[in-house]
Amino acid sequence: MKISVRNLFLVMLFSAIFYISIRPINDPDFWWHLRSGQLMEETQTIPRTDPFSWSAQGNPWITHEWLSEQIIYQLYSVGSFQLLVITFSLIITVAYFFGYKRCPSDSMPYVAGFSLLLGALASRSLWGVRPQMITLLFTSVFLFLLDSYLKTGNAKKLIPIPIIMLLWVNLHAGYILGIAVELTYVAGLLLELVFVKFVRKENLDKDATGKLKLLVGVVAASLLVMPINPAGLRIFTYPFQTLFDSAMQKYIQEWLSPDFHELIWLPLALMILALIGSGMTGKHRTSITKIILTLGFGFAALRSMRHVPLFAIVVIPILAEQISNLVKIRASVQTPSRPLRLVNTILVIAVAVVTILALVKLPAQQQEAEAKNYPKAAADWIISNQPEGKLFNSYNWGGYLIWRLYPEYPVYIDGRADLYGGTFLTNYMDIYSATSGWEEKLNQENIDIVFVEGDSRLADALKQSPNWEIAYEDTLSVIFAAK
Repeated sequence: MKISVRNLFLVMLFSAIFYISIRPINDPDFWWHLRSGQLMEETQTIPRTDPFSWSAQGNPWITHEWLSEQIIYQLYSVGSFQLLVITFSLIITVAYFFGYKRCPSDSMPYVAGFSLLLGALASRSLWGVRPQMITLLFTSVFLFLLDSYLKTGNAKKLIPIPIIMLLWVNLHAGYILGIAVELTYVAGLLLELVFVKFVRKENLDKDATGKLKLLVGVVAASLLVMPINPAGLRIFTYPFQTLFDSAMQKYIQEWLSPDFHELIWLPLALMILALIGSGMTGKHRTSITKIILTLGFGFAALRSMRHVPLFAIVVIPILAEQISNLVKIRASVQTPSRPLRLVNTILVIAVAVVTILALVKLPAQQQEAEAKNYPKAAADWIISNQPEGKLFNSYNWGGYLIWRLYPEYPVYIDGRADLYGGTFLTNYMDIYSATSGWEEKLNQENIDIVFVEGDSRLADALKQSPNWEIAYEDTLSVIFAAK
């Protein structure tokens, strides 16, 4: 049985996305997620207060990713890093599959494929083994289900949404985006009806008003299931703690705006330009819902790079539709084409081969990445020598040290910025950046051990201080002990 050109292309397309998502785990937060999952497995309880740091120990901790962390640890226990990477690569690929499913059905798959790959290249720097990928997947699924419902009027398309929301609220705080997407579709349809009623002076379509009522009902159902989580009603306010904390927005890298001077953001720039250019030159009317989604997620992406993958998922089908309308591509993709079939077959085989090779090399690459980016040797020295005292550590290494040194050495800080708060984070940055009064602040904390990057400003300052001495040093890190 011959496989159509279209299906061969799709296999190649999604195989390519799966391939480019394969990489060693390098997210600093991964390590404390892994340790959290292990702790929950060992204790059979969900932590309510911070167990990992001495500076915030006992503080309330909303473990909004508790289910993701258990899944991460179970996958690691079964198949180590390889299974984790494969699983999250599949999550990313499925997210983009639903993005593709929202593309216009009457355009050639190559147009949608171009849009999809451009979105993937714009986003890939934010991909990885991290709970945010679940938010990426569920956002894509929500968009697909809501689009499908508006097109077909089939109410069954809405049934999975509250069920997914119940899972989402226990997997990642990005669940708030699900509510935002639902409300956007409500607002878009409502504005369309207002336009028809008061601008066109036409009678309202009963089908449209019926759809609006059902969408409102879905929003209500989603809100009703949200408190079904370990934090209860507190989960409603949690996402806004980070969004409105100026210190976290200032100091945490992924909350910063994309720097278009960096080559890595070139695909995003091209995507935005293509979206604007095709929209301005095309004559096709875009729905109010799509406009709100594009502007809302576009603003979020330009304000914070962590939202770029979500923006890409939103606009991939919009860009594909605009380009299709612009160049007026309307070809039957089911028509057999021997040259295209041959090319696509070769590409599928090539992508499959390089993907298998990437998976085979992954364990060795993971070890190399850990040794290159994290203080593995320095942590080994701590374990072997057991120095006494309170530990001060760099923010980016906090999660890794939780994985390697807990419970013997509670950390000073880690990637759970929401737990520590903006004031604490600012104080940390004053010390870490060796700003005026840094040593006094360090002494006030009764720190005995400082564990930081060798090229940090704090390391340089400590080398000049008569009150500290180097206990360990390598090409990546340095450990100081108070005299």
